[in-house]
Amino acid sequence: MSAAEEPLAAPLSAASAWNIANALTVFRLVLVPVFVGALFADGGHQHGWRWTAFGVFALASYTDRVDGQIARSRNLVTAFGKLADPIADKALTGAALIGLSALDDLPWYVTVLVLVREVGVTLLRFWVIRHGVIPASRGGKLKTLLQGLAIGFYVLPLTGLLATGRAWVMVLAVAVTALTGIDYVARALTLRQTSARAAMKRARKAARGA
Repeated sequence: MSAAEEPLAAPLSAASAWNIANALTVFRLVLVPVFVGALFADGGHQHGWRWTAFGVFALASYTDRVDGQIARSRNLVTAFGKLADPIADKALTGAALIGLSALDDLPWYVTVLVLVREVGVTLLRFWVIRHGVIPASRGGKLKTLLQGLAIGFYVLPLTGLLATGRAWVMVLAVAVTALTGIDYVARALTLRQTSARAAMKRARKAARGA
């Protein structure tokens, strides 16, 4: 699902889990091992296979965009989709980053920083789910775009100025990833203090202490 809307924020419908939106999500999950296989094929640096890996990554990223749009426009948002969609997203991003670092194409600290942020935000979403859903910010949307572009460029067998350019795109992606992660933590803490649920808890404590 696109970052245009938080997956957990979309209301559930009565639609069956067997629908086109969820099928695209499952297809994206299936593409992850296909992408990894192409990325590491023939030693991991054969140009033909790297272009193949890029094609698979681009296709998987496209399904990430359209499955959410289809689910919302056709009222096909299901509990399965809400669970599977972020798993598919993290699986694709994680596999790409870990694979690129294992091939010495990307520093490990970049991979660790991005994955810690992504996993941390996912855990925060569940930590505050009883208080509400934190809507996607413009920074979050930019983070998703930059990560996709940077990873795609690193999968491609680029050299020279193009390789230098992709490094700067990755630097920008990492910076936005870190900043939006900090912002998400701040908003999560604020939500837990200011939500209706938090106010009710404070009211009950005050009533018991009266």
